[in-house]
Amino acid sequence: MTWEIVIGLEVHTQLSTNTKIFSGASTAFGAEPNTQADAVSLALPGVLPVLNKGAVERAIKFGLATGAHIAPRSVFARKNYFYPDLPKGYQISQFDLPVVGQGALTIQVEPLSGNAKPYEKTVRITRAHLEEDAGKSVHGESQGVTGVDLNRAGTPLLEIVSEPDMCSAAEAVAYAKALHTLVRWIGICDGNMQEGSFRCDVNVSVRKPGQPLGTRREIKNLNSFKFMQQAIDYEVQWQIDTIENGGKVHQATILFNPDTGETRAMRSKEDAHDYRYFPDPDLLPLEISEEWKEQVRATLPELPHAKQARYVSNYALSPSDAAVLTSSRETADLFEGVVKHLLSQGVGILTSPETPSAEAHAGQFAAKLVANWISGEVSAQLNRDGLDIAQCPITAQQLGGMLTRIADGTISNSGAKEVFRTMWAEGGEADAIIEAKGLKQVSDSGAIEAIVDGVIAANADKVAEYRSGKDKLFGFFVGAAMKASQGKANPAQLNEVLKKKLAG
Repeated sequence: MTWEIVIGLEVHTQLSTNTKIFSGASTAFGAEPNTQADAVSLALPGVLPVLNKGAVERAIKFGLATGAHIAPRSVFARKNYFYPDLPKGYQISQFDLPVVGQGALTIQVEPLSGNAKPYEKTVRITRAHLEEDAGKSVHGESQGVTGVDLNRAGTPLLEIVSEPDMCSAAEAVAYAKALHTLVRWIGICDGNMQEGSFRCDVNVSVRKPGQPLGTRREIKNLNSFKFMQQAIDYEVQWQIDTIENGGKVHQATILFNPDTGETRAMRSKEDAHDYRYFPDPDLLPLEISEEWKEQVRATLPELPHAKQARYVSNYALSPSDAAVLTSSRETADLFEGVVKHLLSQGVGILTSPETPSAEAHAGQFAAKLVANWISGEVSAQLNRDGLDIAQCPITAQQLGGMLTRIADGTISNSGAKEVFRTMWAEGGEADAIIEAKGLKQVSDSGAIEAIVDGVIAANADKVAEYRSGKDKLFGFFVGAAMKASQGKANPAQLNEVLKKKLAG
């Protein structure tokens, strides 16, 4: 039986302010429990909330980046529920008048299995509203006792709610990754999922084609893209099996256990009326002028999707290469820094005056060379060392210096890899490493001809076979000549000389 999967996400993004959304207490991660819980966080009698302007500006920034409507007037509300880590008995949030309205995010979807090709999709964003985070219940510190840490209480959050536009785990993961990239790119969130700065709730339902939406279950607090994919796949199959076996799916909040790979119900899912929202009487409506919006807009960098399009258009890179290079702002900065260095050294410039597109060709040649190294050796080494691109020990100038020596024939690709490994582990500039390790290629035509003459003289029988039509022997001569040069002969020159000499 065919089933349609329907997925929507609610993403809690911790905003990168130094202080909480309604007080001056610190938001720094890792402090001793309850050392950053001030009077407002503790909900002591008589305290009043004061809105953090920086949190509002970060919300505006997100709205502008997703082409969303920024409400000229929005309202804070009290969301009432009881939980031990919520001292007030309510959470200050936004309900019917959020600061950010409808927007959209375009994503590149990489299918998780099969031979399906990557594709582009636009996911609609319903809203993004400001709210305060709750505290944290701490289990297991003492047997049979649960503690409460209120350091996190009052931390500013932007909850980003999507439309149910996704129909697979692959699409949900692609959307979450794109959102994660965006909030880090525009500087409103550090995106640290291990510390809870970026947490996802996933609403999942299934239905038969053409039927109304099915009953949804919400998977709470996913802080790993891998776990998100596993949780969705398990939940989808569970719902299908339940319905096909004659059961009924009930609306619920559920948790995913990564150790078992299963979801389990935590509580019945509340609807908005269960929270008894009403405007917070201690907070005036938030008013955002056009002038304020434009001031925030002026701080936005070039956005990932626009940068991808520019890389494809200007540098003739593939969409997949462009997507890799814009996976983070640090990656894009490294790429552009290295390309700039190569162009400053004349790498890729055509010498023919009849070629009007010399500048464009140079940019494309340099960009492809850099893209290959960043997505290849750099990414592989980062993975091996468990590092983020922001922790890359090689600068754009260092990498550019090494790639310049590949392009001008000073070193071979294998020599470049040795330079790269040394540079990564010990630092230093390419030229000094090449000199110290004797990696410079032999490009002198006379020296290469002498090497080739020696190989031909030592293998007269193979030369006769080659000239009689056994073209596959050419590889043998290349290998022998490279061995004779100790791997230092310029491959392009060596091939050219070999062809001429073997042709007689």
